[in-house]
Amino acid sequence: MVEDLNFLKVKKFLLIIILISIFATNSFSKNFNFKKLVKLDEPWGSSFINNNELIITEKSGKIKIVDIKSSKVSEIKHNLNFLDYGQGGLLDILFKDNFIYVSYSENRGNWKSSTSIAKAKYNKNILDFKNIFQAEPPIDSGYHFGSRLAIKGEYLFASAGERGQGMIAQDTSNHPGSIIRIYLDGSIPDDNPKFEGKSDWLPEVYQIGIRNPQGLTLSPFDGNIYISNHGAKGGDWFGEVKKGENYGWKILGWGGTNYTGTKIGPKWKSGFTKAIQYWVPSIATSAITIYKGKEFNEWNGHALITSLKDKSLRKLIFNDKSNVIEEVIFKNKIGRIRDIQVHPRNGKIYFLADNKLWLMEKN
Repeated sequence: MVEDLNFLKVKKFLLIIILISIFATNSFSKNFNFKKLVKLDEPWGSSFINNNELIITEKSGKIKIVDIKSSKVSEIKHNLNFLDYGQGGLLDILFKDNFIYVSYSENRGNWKSSTSIAKAKYNKNILDFKNIFQAEPPIDSGYHFGSRLAIKGEYLFASAGERGQGMIAQDTSNHPGSIIRIYLDGSIPDDNPKFEGKSDWLPEVYQIGIRNPQGLTLSPFDGNIYISNHGAKGGDWFGEVKKGENYGWKILGWGGTNYTGTKIGPKWKSGFTKAIQYWVPSIATSAITIYKGKEFNEWNGHALITSLKDKSLRKLIFNDKSNVIEEVIFKNKIGRIRDIQVHPRNGKIYFLADNKLWLMEKN
């Protein structure tokens, strides 16, 4: 009888905690106004080209310009040889100094594809892309392309997923499962790891041991590149890109398991890069940004983490890596979130989610 009473007390306590958590999240999200701007078809990546326009990729193959004031949508023709298969298609897009950079699953023939990067001079009518990177080898798989882009000075960083091939992420003679660093014209920096003691690494590879990295961003505060990565069944994480290091996939499981339930490996062990924050169970981490802006100035320097499965926006205060503070900003408000952009002038936040472009601002 005593055991039954204790069980009921514990059950009641847990229920109260859950209700408080739900109430707190819902109450917090009421401080924001969400506005649907335009409807899109599987939008994936976005980038501001000026204060009024976003350039957006749709996975199925279109590149569009959206005027965020008028909600006018226009399409730009392009010459990319992409393969819309599984998780592949047109992926991330980045505007910088009147050039467009795009990551995509390139059609390499016979259903084989690669995570590739192309560059074009910006033109509102047609984009004449030329490849500046191809992940080798091409693989017959519709899984785990990554792929996000970030520019730091004269360098282009890109995340290349391991295409569902597991231990290929530890094979330094292949690109899948790594972070790529090249110059903006596609040439290779002579201080990449291959030229500094990692002679068996491919010249474009900057870091290895990644699974499916769908978030990559440059911090405007410390100048570091940060990444988010999908684990398997659990084991998502947020961390820092570090030259010549190894995040450990598929030696490490990051706290998750295979989808069959079998164990992968330890969460972390010495000799591998340790992530800043892990999520078990998985939230399906997607695009990230280190916030800098006026609208939510109290968030400056904090990481914003979007998610697909969890349909949430989370904030991390991570200046003290031994005491990361996580907060759910909202959940189940706009659907599965694929991308996030901060307006360069006013700091309002734009999301690609649920086949729409959304605006979030303060009430």
